[in-house]
Amino acid sequence: MTRADPTNPMGRCRRPAPRRAPDRAPRAAPVLRAVAVLLLATALGGCLGTRDRVVTASPPNDYRLRHPIAIQEGDQTTELFIGANRGGLTPNQRALVASFARTWSREATGGIVIELPAGTPNERAAADALPEVQAILQAGGLPANAIYVQPYRPDGPNKIATMKLRYPRMVAEAGPCGLWPDDLGPSYANPEYMANRPYHNFGCATQRNLAAMVDDPHDLVQPRGETSIPTSRRTVVLDKYRKGEATGGIYPKEDKGKISDVGK
Repeated sequence: MTRADPTNPMGRCRRPAPRRAPDRAPRAAPVLRAVAVLLLATALGGCLGTRDRVVTASPPNDYRLRHPIAIQEGDQTTELFIGANRGGLTPNQRALVASFARTWSREATGGIVIELPAGTPNERAAADALPEVQAILQAGGLPANAIYVQPYRPDGPNKIATMKLRYPRMVAEAGPCGLWPDDLGPSYANPEYMANRPYHNFGCATQRNLAAMVDDPHDLVQPRGETSIPTSRRTVVLDKYRKGEATGGIYPKEDKGKISDVGK
């Protein structure tokens, strides 16, 4: 029912304006956005967590990556056993020092350090043999300023005090081997067993032996440079080839070492 408006001169009736329903969309929009952000963060967190577990769960399948060969600087050492009453080197010890000097010129990355025993019964005998060692090293090509002498005391009283010669060089190392962090058999604690992956210690001994046998650690990284060929032998072979002669060796009695005539 409508009522008359006293301010209306025409005396007409006016209906009241209809009420509008409250708009709830602006209030619900922030809540929906927050829920969407939370779900997206949960999904990304699950993906990142799974990726981290895949990378760190087990060692690489390739044993060369699991047990890499590292090239680093180490020490090449030799020891001289000098008696308390000798005061000099034996012929074998002189040959050992000369060989040590030759290897130094080929592979060393620094000078030679001579560790002289101190506070031992053979201290004086080792000091008397020191000039002879220095003379052999200098005769092998070492300059005098590349030889350093330093005293040392042995660890135990019963240990034989030796004169130690060492120099730094590049060495290849791998390992350590013999590590068994997981059980080789099936177990509920190690689900990686069902993935048929190689065990942790697989290939370690091979890598360690290869690093110990290599002559020059640089060969594991890059090939060596080419050297000049022996021209004298090549000239002889080419001259025989031009003349039509045999370039190989001549064996007049090549059948002398045979023990059977089967196949003739």
